[in-house]
Parts: sequence; C-alpha cells; structure tokens
Amino acid sequence: MATGVARTVRVEPCDPRDPDAIAVMERLSGALAAITGDGGTSSFDPSDVLVPRALFVLARDADGSVVGCGAYRPLEGDVAEVKRMYAEQGCGAAILDYLEAAASAEGYRDARLSTRRVNVRAVSFYQRKGYAEVAPYGRYADRPQSICLGKALKP
Repeated sequence: MATGVARTVRVEPCDPRDPDAIAVMERLSGALAAITGDGGTSSFDPSDVLVPRALFVLARDADGSVVGCGAYRPLEGDVAEVKRMYAEQGCGAAILDYLEAAASAEGYRDARLSTRRVNVRAVSFYQRKGYAEVAPYGRYADRPQSICLGKALKP
C-alpha cells in the first residue's frame, strides 16, 4: 500500500478489458481531451499490455473505488514504455512507483514515456519523479507538441 495525498491507495494488476479499467481510462481520455484536445486513445490499445513483459494496473482507495490507472509495455530491448497514467486523489506516485518496480523486476533497465508539453502538470510530475527529456521516439519523433521523458530504473 502507498499513501496518496488524501487516502491510502492499493495498486494492483488488472486486465485492461475489465469494466473498471475501461471506466477509468474513459475518465483519463476526458481529462486529456480537456487539457490537450486529444484523449490519447490513438496511442494505446488494451492489447498492447496483454503481451509478455507488459502490465496494466488500477489504483483503488480504501473503499475500493478506482482512483487511477497506469501501464507499461515493451518498447525496445530493456526499455519499457509507460502508458495511460491517470491519478485522482494524489495517487500518481503510488501508481508510477508500482509500475517502475514491476518493470525492473521484469528485467527492464529504463522507462520512457511521452506526454503533451501543454500538460504541464504531468511533465512536472514526471520530472519530480526523476524523468528527464530524451530524444523523441517512434510515433512522437515528428510531433513537436509531445515531450519524451526517460529514467533509468532501479535494479
């Protein structure tokens, strides 16, 4: 268990096709659309995390309500890509810490992610968690509105 700003949070693996997962990802898409004009659904398919060395998690508060989600999937070699991070009630650190520990246990050495530069809150959060700007990769290479961030994972 990890403590968020307001409540104790339990982070646990979940099938991304589960109704609770679908509902929280819809909230994420709505929040992203309000901030960036794009819900981010074109860069994630639930099947992306139904492969080996991938994971989707939900965060639940003490009452069992879903208050966040996150995932990682293989990017290349020993690099995992963090996807679909969403946090209510200050549970983002608990989700990201869980994902990083699980990715490290799977043999990943580094984590990468992309977010929109206009999503200042997310960029600041990742920077506080030790992420630094890296060269754009994959579909983000020609998208100046995106910022790619990376971090070495603890073994």
